[in-house]
Amino acid sequence: MYKKKSVNTDIPLKTLREMYLTMLRIRKFEETVASLILKKEIQTPCHLYIGQEAIATGVCTSLRKSDYVFSTHRSHGHYIAKGGDLKKLMAELYCRETGCSYGRGGSMHIADPDIGLPGSSAIVAGTIPLAVGVAYSFFLQKKDNVSVAFFGDGAVGEGVFYESLNLAALKKLPVLFVCENNLFSTHMPISACLANIDIKKTAETFCIPTARVDGNDVQSVYKTAKKMIENARKNKGPAFIECMTYRWYGHVGPNLDIDKGLRSKEELDYWMKRDPIKKLERQMIQQKILTIAKKKVIEEMIKKEIDEAIAFKNKSHSPEKIDIARSVFKEE
Repeated sequence: MYKKKSVNTDIPLKTLREMYLTMLRIRKFEETVASLILKKEIQTPCHLYIGQEAIATGVCTSLRKSDYVFSTHRSHGHYIAKGGDLKKLMAELYCRETGCSYGRGGSMHIADPDIGLPGSSAIVAGTIPLAVGVAYSFFLQKKDNVSVAFFGDGAVGEGVFYESLNLAALKKLPVLFVCENNLFSTHMPISACLANIDIKKTAETFCIPTARVDGNDVQSVYKTAKKMIENARKNKGPAFIECMTYRWYGHVGPNLDIDKGLRSKEELDYWMKRDPIKKLERQMIQQKILTIAKKKVIEEMIKKEIDEAIAFKNKSHSPEKIDIARSVFKEE
């Protein structure tokens, strides 16, 4: 479907290394979470991001800390890519007081305003209008900040998706819509949900810049997002990116769902061979940007970070019943 490309020389080597590190950090964290779910240590439902790491990484690398990102039920990758703390994320998955949502949100309601991630939601398409509302605020305050809405292909079936695109286009708001098209809406293939599966073409009807990219190629995602984000900062209005990708695990949890007849092993194998991390890793090694020795050092560093995150949650406690509503509602 997509032609292989060599490492783009117009992307700074430092940026390439940072993106490789971020993708690997997401992958290793998610693999650890999957193992903890199987051990029944983590009880909160977790929608794993494995296979889609290039999208969050490519987009968030182009953002500032002051830019806002709105996530979905599949939120871990966005949080980490935006600069989130692994300790706070792990604590949140265990619903501990020290979690990024103070133990009140669990996996599907990750939030950390300090890094520019005000919230995520289990409601399909629920955060798209929030991203547009924040973009409107940036616009009225004459700020050059950008708001990003991450959502899956399933969100295209919700009315608020169209309302949000329309308002953003009408007011020329600084918002980037990022559709992570992993070909499945919960347990249904996209062809069983949408009459028109060409989501990019749907977005084009709102007269905004659109692009469809290989969501497993972090360089393509980065370059496309960077250009659109820069335009948004210059008051050129919203843009839309459809990132073609695939989630390795089922809709929720660490199972592959092959036994449920939802997809074939051949299909899964095809996409796993297009691993976004391995793709960049091979290119970087070939062009001597990364060595096997350095790769091992990075992996050990990430393992240490994850071990420290687990130790951190072990020292943390759950919210007390007496103040369980604290941090749930706005406090004066």
